[in-house]
Amino acid sequence: MTDLSGAQWRKSSRSGTGGGNCVEIADNLTGFVAVRDSKDPEGPILTVSTAAYRAFTAHLAGR
Repeated sequence: MTDLSGAQWRKSSRSGTGGGNCVEIADNLTGFVAVRDSKDPEGPILTVSTAAYRAFTAHLAGR
């Protein structure tokens, strides 16, 4: 089990104020990034290595 007790969640700067389809990330954790649905904060959480998350966001930025 991954310890998320210190997670500091934040929404994308592109998220609107009306809810909708938003994700939150916690990137302050050591060695991994956690991702969750902002509409269901008690629901499932995806965790990926920091390196994998950086590669993913770099790929998106290059599109």
